[in-house]
Amino acid sequence: MKILGVETSCDETAVCLIEASGTFGADFRFRVLGNALLSQVAIHAPYGGVFPNLAKREHSKNLVPLLEQVLTQANLPQCQGPSLTLMPTITSILEREPELRAQLKVFLETRGNPSIDAIAVTHGPGLEPALWVGVNFAKALSLAWDIPIVPVNHLEGHLIMAMVDVGHPMSYIKSIEFPSLGLIISGGHTELGLIEKWPKFRMIGETRDDAVGEAFDKVARMMGLPYPGGPEISRLAEIARNTHRGPSSVSLPRPMIREDNFDFSFSGLKTAVLRIVKDKELSEQEKIEIAREFEDAAADVLVAKTIKAVEEYGAQTVIIGGGVSANTHIKSELKAALEKVGVQLLVPPPEFATDNALMITLAGYFRAQAKEFTAAGNLKANGNLKLGK
Repeated sequence: MKILGVETSCDETAVCLIEASGTFGADFRFRVLGNALLSQVAIHAPYGGVFPNLAKREHSKNLVPLLEQVLTQANLPQCQGPSLTLMPTITSILEREPELRAQLKVFLETRGNPSIDAIAVTHGPGLEPALWVGVNFAKALSLAWDIPIVPVNHLEGHLIMAMVDVGHPMSYIKSIEFPSLGLIISGGHTELGLIEKWPKFRMIGETRDDAVGEAFDKVARMMGLPYPGGPEISRLAEIARNTHRGPSSVSLPRPMIREDNFDFSFSGLKTAVLRIVKDKELSEQEKIEIAREFEDAAADVLVAKTIKAVEEYGAQTVIIGGGVSANTHIKSELKAALEKVGVQLLVPPPEFATDNALMITLAGYFRAQAKEFTAAGNLKANGNLKLGK
């Protein structure tokens, strides 16, 4: 089965095409036929964060060129193009995306239909203006190519990216023991859930305020560090660990670390940093010490809650996903803690930790296998979509 994936949940525009076979388990194999991504980080940097309507505009501008790249990489045979009688309906779907509509019209008029079996598209969670661009793009292609759509939860994609081995010509699912825990740590989400079997997910804990990645970026902004702030905090924290192995000169709280639940809170940690830095010109050494203590505090909370859940539910594997899964210190602390209790840790490769279309395509393949297609007219973007829904 050939699946095309589309991802526009935030500030990465991405398209991917895979060919896959088998079910979720030892017989599953896939290969990437084409993959393309454009990051908007540099565009949003002056705002210190993602500006939704700007992200929407960039997605509209970039989707068709990325699709062309992917299809060129795949070199698929083409059949007859869409009927011209469909063009009014296709263009009406993209009524609010004039640049995308114009580009797609030319694309469809000059290129035949590729031999693709289904389209997987992120329908949530994320920034709704950005999500709608990808959703409407998928609707238009579904109609033009007469192939079904499978909606994909963005967070499910992040988890599955940690479960696959992408280092082989025909990649596969890693050996996973269930029940497992899924830990999503990103700029928009901090969620912990029980996975009894894929893709059955039950939420057991989430952040009550800021996501951990959001807290990293906000603290970096308070300290005058460039956007995105997470990697900058980590860079400074590593300098502190390499130059001073004793206790930090800064003390920050570990919010909710001892509470009898699996929820998180990072707003208080962020506020504690604000009290230290407010109205103060920080020296480079002070920035280094604050960065280290902040990263240590965040890691301590994530590890403590995860270990508590492992013990409570008897999890055999912990699967982490989301952009913060690329954080070296958090990964090493989780790995060390889980090794002590004999639990496997699965982490996505750093290049696939942030948003990408391969993760959406993979998650979409298993949903397509289960015939979980959605009529184009019923497909909607949902910025607040929960994992497991």
